[in-house]
Amino acid sequence: MHSLHLLIALVLVALAFDFLNGLHDAANSIATVVSTRVLKPHYAVFWAAFFNFVAFLVFGLHVANTVGKGIVSPAIIDSQVIFAALMGAIVWNIVTWLLGIPSSSSHALIGGLLGAGIAKGGLGVIEWTGVSRTIIAILGSPALGLVLALLLVLIVAWANLRATPLMVDRRFRKLQLVSAALYSLGHGGNDAQKTMGLIAALLIAHGRLAAEAPIPLWVVLACQSAMALGTLAGGWRIVHTMGSKITRLTPAQGFCAETGGALTLFGATWLGVPVSTTHTITGAIVGVGASRRLSAVRWNVASSIVVAWVVTLPAAALVAALSYAVVTRLG
Repeated sequence: MHSLHLLIALVLVALAFDFLNGLHDAANSIATVVSTRVLKPHYAVFWAAFFNFVAFLVFGLHVANTVGKGIVSPAIIDSQVIFAALMGAIVWNIVTWLLGIPSSSSHALIGGLLGAGIAKGGLGVIEWTGVSRTIIAILGSPALGLVLALLLVLIVAWANLRATPLMVDRRFRKLQLVSAALYSLGHGGNDAQKTMGLIAALLIAHGRLAAEAPIPLWVVLACQSAMALGTLAGGWRIVHTMGSKITRLTPAQGFCAETGGALTLFGATWLGVPVSTTHTITGAIVGVGASRRLSAVRWNVASSIVVAWVVTLPAAALVAALSYAVVTRLG
């Protein structure tokens, strides 16, 4: 019975991380649609939360399998490793949220898993295939988001050559609702799966789920709900950074940024690669800003965000390793 209580407590901690992930990353889904004044903030979070939740109906669970089995060896995963990994991710998320820095919840979780796993079993526990794919995604997702957003800006400009600025503005105010929905769908599809993978690994470690069994529906629904509720709670500090501090956006540019980011997330989710929604949308916003002129991007803000990206994995790993040391000593 003690084991069951521990399992329930850890599942609740994992769902708390998922809630924080939604809170922290709400800005990714709604920053552009709020900054262009297409939707008021409170309507925007409802829009994003709904599409966050229904994402499990669209995507498979490839990302969940990568996180559950492809970062550290499943053989070393136990309650202490999972708890320490979650502590690493949650602490880093709270620190960056308080500072208004749009860091990656995804890579905080992966850093936490690596830190806790290495603390328990050394470097030999790392699943290098999954980790290398994740590191490539750290570099590739913002670059791809940037390139796709730039291409979309060119297509939109060409397609609207004969339209007046007022016509373009009206048209893309409507289209931006679609692009924001697509981005939120991609966010819910990729990010909620990371916690699903963690809970599945926990259930396997406790003998409550067979190693090759599909992830139970209650886990899927619980994770999607926690993320959607977190998105509803908003993340206004980061919304300000993402929506206006990097560059100023028009509805057409917001549409290009969100669609470029959404296409990147859709591809990564289908490939089972856990990418950062933060990295992706930031790359897309920078691409849109740079399409006007390089000086339109506030490079000092963008560079501070890049520094946060670089620090996230090792910082979360260090907190997780320390958490593991404390938990094992107390246990």
